[in-house]
Amino acid sequence: MFCLAGFGRGEEPFSFIVQLKARSQTSKQKQIKSLMAKYNVGIIGYGWAATAHIAAINACPDAEVVAIYSSRSLDADELKQRYGSDITPYRDVKKLIADENVNVVDICSYPYQHANQAIAAAEAGKHLIVEKPLALSLKDVYAMQKAAQKAGVGTCVCFEAWFSNQFQSTKAIIDKGLLGSIHYGEIDYYHGVGPWYGQYRWNVKRSAGGSSLLSAGCHALDALRGCMEGEVTEVTSYATQSSHKHFKKYEYPTTTVTIMKFKDGRVGKTASVLDCLQPYYFHTHLVGSKGSLLDNKLHSEDLKSDKTEWSELSMKLVDSGDVADHPYQTQFEAFFDAMNKGKAMPHTSLDEAVLSHEIIFAADLSVKKGRPVKISEIRNTGK
Repeated sequence: MFCLAGFGRGEEPFSFIVQLKARSQTSKQKQIKSLMAKYNVGIIGYGWAATAHIAAINACPDAEVVAIYSSRSLDADELKQRYGSDITPYRDVKKLIADENVNVVDICSYPYQHANQAIAAAEAGKHLIVEKPLALSLKDVYAMQKAAQKAGVGTCVCFEAWFSNQFQSTKAIIDKGLLGSIHYGEIDYYHGVGPWYGQYRWNVKRSAGGSSLLSAGCHALDALRGCMEGEVTEVTSYATQSSHKHFKKYEYPTTTVTIMKFKDGRVGKTASVLDCLQPYYFHTHLVGSKGSLLDNKLHSEDLKSDKTEWSELSMKLVDSGDVADHPYQTQFEAFFDAMNKGKAMPHTSLDEAVLSHEIIFAADLSVKKGRPVKISEIRNTGK
């Protein structure tokens, strides 16, 4: 455990304690790994999210961070002392992208910077890791997708909640058929993002945070899409906002509730609540023809259990907004493994993430227009 002082996502200051979860390595092991690393990663944006990415990437067996771009000056010796390997610091993002030693670019900058940086990296033939949200407009999202497809690069979008123990266990339960056919599901995001949270300073601005869903609730919406699968054809979304002084500073509604209509008639719901005063909560409720799952509780007819009581499951719930607790390593290992096999990243490739973003932008348009919005409409508008 150590105290890390630096800057949050983008460049805002922060100070917090990080508990490294990856196995420690000896200097000799690090040297051997450095010689064997197949994926040399360059980080764009040295903030809070980036520090978690670096630890996770360096813990992967065939990847290593070799370069970091920051708008402020970084010292190569200090980086080596902190992370245990040689890392080239850059003040010019174009030079990092042009570095021939870098074959993967990890974008951890402000959301409004993602599109230009991702497109430039793809055009340079670099594989992509991109923090959520992909961008703040659907036009930019499609431009990123087009550039990545044209370049034929691998992609990974940081909807890492899907790789948590909670959702890997939940997906296993679904795949075993214990819930039967899921006809209704709700996965909600409750996280009060006030001045006590690092990204608050810039997140309150529409030009930087975008919307409640783009800022953070996208994790829950993407997880719901993963659990229910199938095509969403229409959304209706409603918005409101707390009167608390901290949340009144937001330039967009801090709470939205989005109802999703699937092509086959099923229904899903995601609430994105950034203005709550409570512990972090990733509410999950899936209802199927054979049973239901509520967070870490299950009832299934196949188990012959008492339907008047829940059976409790042993799983680690998604219960923290601290990036140090997020399952980046599991996600990045899946990404590098997929690339080793010449396959697309499971569930969180850029193409998959675009589907979640289409729903998000349709939901935000529904709030603005006060009516349901079809996904076909948002696709025509975005293009």
